[in-house]
Amino acid sequence: MRRAQSRTPLFKVPLLLWLTLGGGTLPAADARAQDIAIADVSYPGLPKRAASADGFVPTGWVLEAQASGDLNQDGMDDLALVIRQKSPANVIPNSEGLGEDPFDTNPRILAVAFREKSGTDYALQLEDHALIPRRTNPVAEDPFDKDDGIAIRRGSMQVRLRWFLSAGGWETFTAAYTFRHRHGRFELIGYDRDELHRGSGATKAVSINYLTGKVKVTTGNIQDDATKVRQKNLPRRRDLLIGDIGNGLQFDPDR
Repeated sequence: MRRAQSRTPLFKVPLLLWLTLGGGTLPAADARAQDIAIADVSYPGLPKRAASADGFVPTGWVLEAQASGDLNQDGMDDLALVIRQKSPANVIPNSEGLGEDPFDTNPRILAVAFREKSGTDYALQLEDHALIPRRTNPVAEDPFDKDDGIAIRRGSMQVRLRWFLSAGGWETFTAAYTFRHRHGRFELIGYDRDELHRGSGATKAVSINYLTGKVKVTTGNIQDDATKVRQKNLPRRRDLLIGDIGNGLQFDPDR
C-alpha cells in the first residue's frame, strides 16, 4: 500500500503567539506560552475500487461525511467522501492551555469515486489531503462540519470550511469551494467567502465565478443595512484544479 507523508511537519506552535496575532486581549492568568507538539502522519493510499463508500475507508480511519450525485454526467450517482483518521496518538492533552482539551488533530482525506458502468463498483477519481486542513490550533473551531461541509449539487461538488477563534482573534469567515469535473479533472468553478470582524462589525462577501470570470464584492456592517457592491473581472489566468488550492483556509484568489 502506497503511503505519502503529510505536509504537516513536526513542529511546536506557541499558544501565546496564536492568541495575540488576532489583536485580542488575554487575561493575565493565561498570558503564558504553551507548546503543543503535533506529530507527522502518514496517509494510506485508498483502494482504487470499492462496492460502497465504506470500502474506501482504510483501517484506523472512519467515514466522517459523504454526499452522492452525478458528477460526470453519466446518469449515475457518484460519491464524495471525507475520511478521517481515528488515532489516539493524534489526540493531544491540552489541560494547561486555552481551547479544546483534549485537542483532536487527526487529519482528513477528501475523496471522489465515480459509479462504474457496471453499476456494481465505484472507481476512485480523487484523493486530496490539503483542502480540508489538519487542525493545529486548539482555540480554533474545527473547520469542517460533517453536516454541511460537503455536498453535490447540480453536477458540482462543494466543500465548505469555517474559521472561528474562541480566544485571541476577531475575524471569522466561511469559505465555500465549488468544483466541476471537466476535461477529466476537478476544476474550481466557484469560490464564496463571507467574513465578519467581531470587533468592528464589518462584513465582506466575495463571490467568484471562474466560468464567467466575474467577481462580486459586497461590504457592509452588521450595525446597519447599508452595503456597497463592487464588481470586476478576473485577470486572465489558467484553470485552477483542486490540487492547486492547498489549505482551504489559506487560499488567496488574488495570488
